[in-house]
Amino acid sequence: MNVKTLFAFPLLATLLTTPVLAADKNVAVIKTNLGDITLELFEKESPLTVANFKNYIGQHFYDGTIFHRTIPGFMIQGGGFNENFEQKATEKPIQNESSNGLGNTRGTLAMARTSAPHSATAQFFINVVDNEFLNAKAGQPGYAVFGKVTSGMEIVDAIAVTPTQNRGMHQNVPVQSIVIESISLGLPEKVADQPAAAPSDVSPAAN
Repeated sequence: MNVKTLFAFPLLATLLTTPVLAADKNVAVIKTNLGDITLELFEKESPLTVANFKNYIGQHFYDGTIFHRTIPGFMIQGGGFNENFEQKATEKPIQNESSNGLGNTRGTLAMARTSAPHSATAQFFINVVDNEFLNAKAGQPGYAVFGKVTSGMEIVDAIAVTPTQNRGMHQNVPVQSIVIESISLGLPEKVADQPAAAPSDVSPAAN
């Protein structure tokens, strides 16, 4: 379906040290061949779905899978097929948690499924725009949101507009494979007590 700091620091006389950034169990990083996408996982709102996602990550299930369906102005979907377009065997489907109060807004991470409400396994998608029609309604389960992109949305946007083709019964398949090289939990820890560069008297520009 084709639906669509600036920080100024005073000059310091002493050296600064960089603290260790502890790995966060509810942060995940999708490493792709186009760049990294960092996610915050909503364990409190979607405990079953987050546990399921972490389980697949722990098995390295996603390593070498692809974003196999990308639609501009809608979403990017992946986590189920390898580069040869072979679908991976999964564990049992999970309970649909779409009634958790989280909406399918731009940058959110949600579970893909069939028309059966409780059929989600491993595949997920990232919303490129607000997709309110995917939310749960009275008597109608939606698509369960369980995280959001906190960094790398420009990578998501680039994936969404990649040229696509039909491949067998599948539509909107990227012509060039968008590979999920790995998904890992937590951010890499920084080395403690390393001297930081002395700040200049010129304020750094924002990225």
